[in-house]
Amino acid sequence: MYVCLCNNVTDTHIHQLVRTEGVTTMRELREHLGVATQCGKCAKCAKDVLREAVSEARGEAACTGMLAAA
Repeated sequence: MYVCLCNNVTDTHIHQLVRTEGVTTMRELREHLGVATQCGKCAKCAKDVLREAVSEARGEAACTGMLAAA
């Protein structure tokens, strides 16, 4: 799904950036992808997707930690 049309950013881009670069804030997201830097209409959606991606990444990290401890 497209999150930011002005910068051609999708939810997949955001999820990938969270996993690979450890992005967790809107400031970091803006710096990497330019989200919410032009018209700003995407800000709420981008924040929601970022929150979801960070939550998923933390869940994956917790699962990986449990597997390593086993």
